Amino acid sequence: MVHVVPALRFKQWLPEWDHFDFDASQKRRQPEPYIFLFTMSAVQLRALSGVYRRKRDGADAEGLQRLHDPTRSKTIRDFVRYGHPYSGLKSALRTEDTEPLKKPGWLPTAIVVNILDSNDERRGRAVDPADLVSIEEDDHHRFHLKLPYDDPTSTWAPKGLEPLEVIDGQHRLWAFDEHADDGNLPGDFELPVVAFRGLDIGWQAYLFWSINVSPKRINPSHAFDLFPLLRSESWLETFSELRVYREARAQELTDLLYRHLESPWFNRINMLGESTRTAPEGAGVSQAGWVRALTSTFLGTGAGNAVSGLFGAQISQVEGPLPWGRAQQAAFLIRLWSEIQLAVNATESTWAVSLRQQDQPNLLEKKLTQEFSGPKTMLNQEQGLRGILSTANELMFILARKDSSIFEWNSKVDAGGETTLDDVSRALEELKSHVLSDVMKEFAAAISSFDWRSADAPSLSEEQRLIKRAFRGSGGYVALREQLKGHIAKQGGTFGDLISEYLASDGRI
Repeated sequence: MVHVVPALRFKQWLPEWDHFDFDASQKRRQPEPYIFLFTMSAVQLRALSGVYRRKRDGADAEGLQRLHDPTRSKTIRDFVRYGHPYSGLKSALRTEDTEPLKKPGWLPTAIVVNILDSNDERRGRAVDPADLVSIEEDDHHRFHLKLPYDDPTSTWAPKGLEPLEVIDGQHRLWAFDEHADDGNLPGDFELPVVAFRGLDIGWQAYLFWSINVSPKRINPSHAFDLFPLLRSESWLETFSELRVYREARAQELTDLLYRHLESPWFNRINMLGESTRTAPEGAGVSQAGWVRALTSTFLGTGAGNAVSGLFGAQISQVEGPLPWGRAQQAAFLIRLWSEIQLAVNATESTWAVSLRQQDQPNLLEKKLTQEFSGPKTMLNQEQGLRGILSTANELMFILARKDSSIFEWNSKVDAGGETTLDDVSRALEELKSHVLSDVMKEFAAAISSFDWRSADAPSLSEEQRLIKRAFRGSGGYVALREQLKGHIAKQGGTFGDLISEYLASDGRI
């Protein structure tokens, strides 16, 4: 015996769509022309999609489930109980006088799901054959869903991967969590459901965008955090949405690097494009320079000859992009530069020793060092900034492809809201015990002995000065990156081995 749910089938397909560019290798095989509509209790839908049980636990975070914001689900739960405007009142205002403000909290908008087929896999896992949800047609051309159990009121759990994926409406389902500490909603509350069948994850990302961003114009930056796969979608790049996102995210990250107290760049980015004479002490790189550097490195898409970006490009067809939100990305950059600052300030290499001999009382007053923050080090110039960011990004991206588990970071920071400095602090705290900290420390140690003196630094030989001058201009970025990679290769270790293994032939991924 199985449980059967009546369903309506409707067709949303145009003949000209048959000729669109469908690409199974990009997780966008041609979809079915039919969509299904049915109703289901929150308890059943939750169990079939695993929303209330699912945890972001390394490789077990299946499909495209987004990070859960408990506050948002509680808001929905309150709305269902009391409607508007009572649900929005603070506790102190919920009195007998305001009782008449209570209204029904209807949720008429459909939950959008995908019904997995037997051939669909998510991170190497498939739905057990006994757990599959099928759609069948009877002799009267009526449709129904066959569910993998016979009693809708009994407790059911799948043997492996859940048969449904929630594309949109996760927080509405979370509102019906039976374990909510503020009281649960009745499990027989029914929700409308729109179901696709066998929809590739690339199309799911597209559908999420069309539902949440395209018509409503919510903050696209939030959408890219909630649905990381969108960061690598070529259809967004074509219409400049990805370019706009990358530039906006680079601006956001630059601002966080400038404002966070733990950042080595705290108050040390020339945010207003002032002249060297009027810019803040030790602020050798402009805001525009940082945005350009981040956009072309960690936020790159890997299209054409561009270097793949750790924050934007797909690690693999299966993994997709790293699901890091803004706070995680900012914390990663802050920690990376903190390790570089520590390593550079500790090195006894000739280049660093010679810069320390220069007298700069203004730097000393602010506890800044010549080798990291002075006017004669490329670490405080756009060339050096771009060189480090491009090299670090390239090597980290290769490392992620080789062993993605190193970059599994199940942060408790909400990825979908406005990012605060406290969010970044929490992410930094999480990094302290993360394996990435050791990885960044090793990278910083490898580059600290590289000669970071600029072309106008004292004590350079004529030959050294000519080499430094070659780093100027757009072509100099590539030259510096190649020299830096050659230097790292000589150091050996994790990154030296990566360069020998992956980059020896043509110098790129």
